Amino acid sequence: MGISLSTAWNAFRYNNGKEIIREIKDLGFSAVELSFNLTEGIVRDIARLTEEKQISVRSLHNYCPVPEGLNREEALPDCYSLSSLDPEQRQKAVKYTKISIDTAFRLKAEAVVLHCGRVEIPDRTRELCIFYHDNGGLSSAPALRLKDKMCREREEKISGHLGAALRSLEELVDYAARLKVKLGIENRFYFREIPSFEEMAKVLERFQGANVFYWHDTGHAQLWENLGFVRHQDYLERYQQYLLGLHLHDIKGIQDHLAPGAGDFDFSVLKPYIKKDTIKTLEAHYPAGPREIVRAREFLEGLYG
Repeated sequence: MGISLSTAWNAFRYNNGKEIIREIKDLGFSAVELSFNLTEGIVRDIARLTEEKQISVRSLHNYCPVPEGLNREEALPDCYSLSSLDPEQRQKAVKYTKISIDTAFRLKAEAVVLHCGRVEIPDRTRELCIFYHDNGGLSSAPALRLKDKMCREREEKISGHLGAALRSLEELVDYAARLKVKLGIENRFYFREIPSFEEMAKVLERFQGANVFYWHDTGHAQLWENLGFVRHQDYLERYQQYLLGLHLHDIKGIQDHLAPGAGDFDFSVLKPYIKKDTIKTLEAHYPAGPREIVRAREFLEGLYG
């Protein structure tokens, strides 16, 4: 299978699906992942294009379309948390995830990519990132104290939130299975988000044999290595048997979502883990320009075939 492009790259430049897809097709892509900032109208536009065989949708990123009552800027993947301890909030997350699954079925997409919520603690990831470049570095005493504080805060609150995330997934698994849609659990960027590296095993083992899989994000995994939490390779080695898809973007230090080739990540390390049917999505964000996107596509196609 070829490389898809996430509409996260250009969605905010347009208010209709036709223009979003036209620009993407002009760059040589025949498949896309629909990002989480698309209105129902934009999704309908793209649905018509899929029916006309002008484009294929391989995956969707929850929530798609934008949940009712929210504008495009508010409709982030964590606007409703699947791990919320507030029953009303958690049920909203489940409700709109089911709508994403319905959308995937309607568009004949294979998978929905999920964020599984967060632990309700202050997120200090960006605070730790400051030490990556200065303030004495990540091995300095202040940085080590901060990491210890982050771990303690998360450990104190994780149990209830992880349990809530698993309950949400239990409600979603059968629903998605009936529609033959796979759920890809994405490794996360922020430290408070679920699942962590170890929690990913609990999620995947809990639903082993069901339609729940691992979705590997290159920039997120590399950030966790760069901040000294876990090696990028550990994700690939431990979860390769569950691998459904990839978000492919580059990272330079702590800045991710760069076009592949614009950062420091060695994309060749992924090659042994990629199977013929692995979904490969280029997930570069603005300000990557059209030329960078084309170069990235050609680079990835040359590397992975």
